[in-house]
Amino acid sequence: MTTPEPRNRSRRRERVLWGLVTTSAIAISVISAIPFATFDPSQSRIPLDPAVAAHYLSLVVHALPGILLLAIGPLQFAKRLRVRYPGAHRLLGRVYLVSVVFAAIASVFAATFSVSGVPAQTAFYLLAAAWGYTLVQGYRAIRAGELRLHRVWMIRNYALSFAAVLLRVFLGVGAALRGAFPSLTFDDVYTTSTWASVLLSVLIAEYFIIARTTTPLLRDQHRRPVPAGTS
Repeated sequence: MTTPEPRNRSRRRERVLWGLVTTSAIAISVISAIPFATFDPSQSRIPLDPAVAAHYLSLVVHALPGILLLAIGPLQFAKRLRVRYPGAHRLLGRVYLVSVVFAAIASVFAATFSVSGVPAQTAFYLLAAAWGYTLVQGYRAIRAGELRLHRVWMIRNYALSFAAVLLRVFLGVGAALRGAFPSLTFDDVYTTSTWASVLLSVLIAEYFIIARTTTPLLRDQHRRPVPAGTS
């Protein structure tokens, strides 16, 4: 017989990590909304291409729905809210879906106009493609009634959304490192932060998927009665 303590530790660890994800997503959503709410290009924290007037507009169209979906995402994974208010869950899900569509399309234009170079542009293109693909797969799964598969794909999708939060964390770390290492340029920090945020978001997604899919299976195995005569 196995003790429940390892399972309890795993649940506590998952809740703490998810709490950090939720808190940071909401905090970054609020902070990111401030410069874009003014609709003033001079307030942009991302370098703009002065020759392309639509660059700032593409960032606004990307950022505003992106901020909304970052705030909505954690609510969609809350089991109590999902069970008690299924109508609200479906409504927020539609808002989330539309927000991802607009944000992903705008991100392609924003990446194309980016002055940070091809490596960073490539990372953003791949992120947009993965963002759209996981959204389509999540939508197809729920339409087919595959609830567990739907959650798996939406965990991946929201993790990719969370790359925006990780990007700002890495940029903050990079800014601190530039003070200690003057040879580091902003482009170096921005490109490295972009790729690191994408890769880490994928790892976060797979961690939650493994925790939510393998843990219940292991729990069921431990609960099965041991056949008589076996050791």
